[in-house]
Amino acid sequence: MLRAFLLTLPLLAGLAQAAPHTILQRPVSLTTDQGTLHGTLVQPQSDQPVAVALLIAGSGPTDRDGNNPAGGHNDSLKRLAQTLAKHGIASLRYDKRGVAASRAATPDERNLSVEQYVADAAAWGRQLKADPGFDRLILIGHSEGALIASLAAPEASADALIALAGSSRPIDQVLREQLHYRLPPTLLAQSTVLLDRLLAGQVTSEVNEELQVLFRPSVQPYLISLFRHNPSEAFARLAIPALIVQGSHDIQVGVADAEALHAAKPDAELLIVEGMNHVLRIVPLDIKAQLASYDNPRLPLARVLTEQIVSFIQHAGTTPASSNAHIGR
Repeated sequence: MLRAFLLTLPLLAGLAQAAPHTILQRPVSLTTDQGTLHGTLVQPQSDQPVAVALLIAGSGPTDRDGNNPAGGHNDSLKRLAQTLAKHGIASLRYDKRGVAASRAATPDERNLSVEQYVADAAAWGRQLKADPGFDRLILIGHSEGALIASLAAPEASADALIALAGSSRPIDQVLREQLHYRLPPTLLAQSTVLLDRLLAGQVTSEVNEELQVLFRPSVQPYLISLFRHNPSEAFARLAIPALIVQGSHDIQVGVADAEALHAAKPDAELLIVEGMNHVLRIVPLDIKAQLASYDNPRLPLARVLTEQIVSFIQHAGTTPASSNAHIGR
């Protein structure tokens, strides 16, 4: 690990000396058969084509900035976009259909599916690839967005991919594990039955009030589509350079998931950021501090996270992928 740390020292010096860029920001849209999606393009002013990252948000009503009305305002993806632009990398982040400015594209969550999210990400990617101002496309998926990115990468003709806090297991397995520690026996038994039925492609119309937030009938079609996919298998199929990033203090996705993704695609790079949590901040493993960070946009992103992402994008597609693992703060 010491050797890996020493190898990053030239990178740190290079980033510290990075020349400032004039940053341009503008709204963009994507017209689909099911409505119009809206996003934000942030790019450094440049006379030459630059790399562009497509940022794909996580599960639920998480918007283009990484904010969720149920989970707080932390601006994780917005801060990442700003950091990339400072280092000469453009980015596009967008509201998924059914969310925020793209809500009108699919206002009823019964009509949402992973397959539609994948089609949308691929369409955004193709739009960026057609722009002569960009020379490489990198997909960056956070949490559930890592699965969407893996599935969309071939159709988008992506040049590289970054999985941030992405699960390696089918999501029904993740839910079973999380609910095992959070529900009393009676509700746990009911949730197990619901999960089994959803895994078999069956909806349940009557759901206990205490389980509605997870299993309300209107969200069940989406869960059925989600449970069809195995993140490790999707990641293993990638034929492009990839970087796996995971925080050691993430209370939603564990280091074991990152290691499993790495095992599925050994030529990917693996970065474990010591002390980083699910919203990409350095936070103690204290539950109060963790929850507070989900609603604090002023906290800086983990330094090693941004340094290594910038380095990966700068070299993606120009050098062979590395299987070396790195650790840092």
